[in-house]
Amino acid sequence: METYEVMRTTFAARTFTDKVVDDDVLHRILDHARFAPSGGNRQGWTVLVIKKLETRQALQQLMVPTIKAYKAMAVAGETPFNAINPSKVSQAAISEMPETMPFTGELENAPAVLVVTVDLKLVTAFDKDLSRVGVIAGASIYPFVWNILLAARNEGLGGVLTTFLSHQEDQAKSLLGIPNDHAIAALVGLGEPVRQLTKLTRKPVSDFAVIDHFQGARFEVS
Repeated sequence: METYEVMRTTFAARTFTDKVVDDDVLHRILDHARFAPSGGNRQGWTVLVIKKLETRQALQQLMVPTIKAYKAMAVAGETPFNAINPSKVSQAAISEMPETMPFTGELENAPAVLVVTVDLKLVTAFDKDLSRVGVIAGASIYPFVWNILLAARNEGLGGVLTTFLSHQEDQAKSLLGIPNDHAIAALVGLGEPVRQLTKLTRKPVSDFAVIDHFQGARFEVS
């Protein structure tokens, strides 16, 4: 597929058909994704291909409290697990939420499930001493994860990047044997989408690009 077409049609696919993703296709996706940039080209990623049904079920159960809390916060109009505005949702409201959710609540049905980790010894985090939540280290892992999704789209597949598992990272790391100096960056599902979207809704450039200053003029072309 043409590059711009892939970029404009790669959406978050959370429901899949039962078509199998063959190992050779998955290997090809990862073989292309590995050319993603990372700080110092240190390539600190590891990909766990989760095939065992019991492992998928265990991961899914670990995420149940997070799924319920996320849904309760979203229903309340909050940005879930936001680092700036603390949630006002009660535990009672969380408890009432169903634990169902596409993909994260249905891991056993996904054609391919990947857990992507990053070696924290190999990432630069210029914001590690700031008083806000860290984001800089993600520059060394999320381009790789996004490359997986772009490569999957090129193969006629779809996928989704989720981070729910990170909320229960200690238990997940114990289950999967992940070392303490690694972080779980993403839980990725891949497969043939039930429905392939070709038109995505996004804000126009003028809504997010400004000139010279945060309050500067909108960056627009005539």
